[in-house]
Amino acid sequence: MDGGEGLTIRVPGDKSITQRALILGGLADGESRIRGVLRGADPLATGRALGALGVEIVGLGGSGDGEVRIRGRGLRNWRQPKGALDLCNSGTGARLLAGALAAQPLSAVLTGDASLRGRPMRRIADPLMRMGATVDYLELDGHLPMRVTGGTLAPLGHESAVASAQVKSAVLLAGVGAGVAVEVLEPRRSRDHGERMLEAMGVGVAEEDVARGWRVRIPSPAPRLRPLDMEVPGDFSSAAFFVAWSMLAGCPAPCMVRGTGLNPTRAGLLSVLARMGGRIEVVPRGTAGGERVGDLRVDAQAARLQAVQVGGDEIPGMIDEVPILAVLAARAEGVTRITGAAELRVKESDRLAALAANLRRIGVAAGELPDGLEIEGTDRPLSGLVESFQDHRIAMAFGVLGATPGCEIRVDDPTVADVSFPGFWRSLQRVRKWDSRGVGRSRAARSPAGGTANSCDAIGDRCLVVAIDGSAGSGKSTTAAAAAARLGFRHLDSGAIYRAVTLALIESGRSGSALEHVTRGELSGLAIDVKWREQGMEVWAGGRQVAEEALRSDRVTALVSQVAAVPEVRAHLLDLQRSAARGPGLVAEGRDMGTVVFPRAEVKVFLDAHPTERARRRLLQRGIRPDAAEIKAEAARLTRRDRRDASRSIAPLLQAGDAVLLDTTALDPAAQADAIVRLVEAAGTDR
Repeated sequence: MDGGEGLTIRVPGDKSITQRALILGGLADGESRIRGVLRGADPLATGRALGALGVEIVGLGGSGDGEVRIRGRGLRNWRQPKGALDLCNSGTGARLLAGALAAQPLSAVLTGDASLRGRPMRRIADPLMRMGATVDYLELDGHLPMRVTGGTLAPLGHESAVASAQVKSAVLLAGVGAGVAVEVLEPRRSRDHGERMLEAMGVGVAEEDVARGWRVRIPSPAPRLRPLDMEVPGDFSSAAFFVAWSMLAGCPAPCMVRGTGLNPTRAGLLSVLARMGGRIEVVPRGTAGGERVGDLRVDAQAARLQAVQVGGDEIPGMIDEVPILAVLAARAEGVTRITGAAELRVKESDRLAALAANLRRIGVAAGELPDGLEIEGTDRPLSGLVESFQDHRIAMAFGVLGATPGCEIRVDDPTVADVSFPGFWRSLQRVRKWDSRGVGRSRAARSPAGGTANSCDAIGDRCLVVAIDGSAGSGKSTTAAAAAARLGFRHLDSGAIYRAVTLALIESGRSGSALEHVTRGELSGLAIDVKWREQGMEVWAGGRQVAEEALRSDRVTALVSQVAAVPEVRAHLLDLQRSAARGPGLVAEGRDMGTVVFPRAEVKVFLDAHPTERARRRLLQRGIRPDAAEIKAEAARLTRRDRRDASRSIAPLLQAGDAVLLDTTALDPAAQADAIVRLVEAAGTDR
């Protein structure tokens, strides 16, 4: 992986090409020989399905880069499978196999995991049924599991509502298998791997740019398919993760991703990255399997990333790269707007919703559009736990961001990357180790977009931050105040700041759902500020100090949780909270101090206690002398709140990976403060 003057990376074979090679090889007359195949979960599922249909595949299940041999059975000679064909999570496998099965004289049931069963299949099934195949949905209309019964098909001219290579390939496979003419008109040109392979196998494919989009025709399908003998190029989508990492990490030497497929219908991201400020040189290396191949050389000393507008004709050529583009946008200067990507709502996950939710979780202002995203870049430290949504590209995109300076991001299920990139996390760890050698590096503590890694870095070793998070009623406020007083540190009560915002919004006339639609401009107009009197914190709004009793009023208490969940509010208050890190030290308490606000705090503590004890404390705080029934009822409410808080998309209640868990069930406030002070003293000794 390492080069003498820079970093050299190779990525696995292209997933889309591997999937098509397996299926077309199974329809060929004779043995196809494929090198460089992706041995990910999706191709393996497609290979098992083909095996159940009588196609013998040798070498796919092994490790390494050995050749795969496919002993094709011809165009209409697949055998009746004994059971359902389980494609697991492979949408490409399921949809392309549906097209191939439509021409076979048999009936087969296609199914998959919960994610695949939730994706739409009607866009594939409808044109196949118009050709004469029978498609029966066995559970939910328009979804897997579905039974495809093939046979004699009629010619078809199909106009696709979306630019989808899967729809196009399914129709072409059905036409080739049945020996009938087919035509597909799509609004924009989608990836053309299938057309290239069909031409290599002896099929005449006509393509042209027409008034209403892009038209692909097979007017006279060949009576047989020649076997394939090809090399699968490196997957451009996989390469994009390391191109992005190099741009974000700011490496001192160039990064080279070798042997990457550069099909013009797939490499649309490159022009977008150039507009963002990336310097990426394409070094041609000829062709493989009819596909352009080259090396991507990234000059990591490029200018600061700039926001871009992406949409229209660009999206089909980079549809799989939108997740990594969104991650780059999070570190770009300005607001990136992505449109025309509604197709992403029906991938392995609703990728638009998943990206927006995860970006907000780690502190990035991001909003969903019906067909895209708006992302405001930031150079603040980013931290938190993100959800993969069982989607390999979501997991890998945030993995890349987490592997760059100024970010501490964890992915809940890293294993989903195996769908398209087995060994991704090992490769990412290796490039991080290469980067950590510090060759020519002079800004190790700086964030990718040029800011400092956290607010304490700007003032050297004078400020020690203690981040205290915890569940409701665990003693955060009391403990933080006592520890700060004993240490002579400032005490940041983040809850008081959110209460001040809530009060100001109420006084401006907002109520109900209107509280959730406040803009950053409106928040700036509230003039929320914090002033310090020695270690004491005063909260100000609109140029005046807000009284404690006003902050704790019932009307504020009833709405503060709703306001605190608004992404714009949390993003707006980040800098204000971080500005408190001045002087010898700061004790900051809240729900995301150690995960988002101060991800590099020297001391992180997560307080918790048994729900019954927390309930007793909460009732006493309200002036109630509780009996057993009241404590039980309040404990049940707190337990429900814990579950809700832990699952929130914005600032969920999470224990930072490097936080000390302190169970306060049997500890009084003094003992809790003692424990915090001991941790701070130990940290001070280690500094």
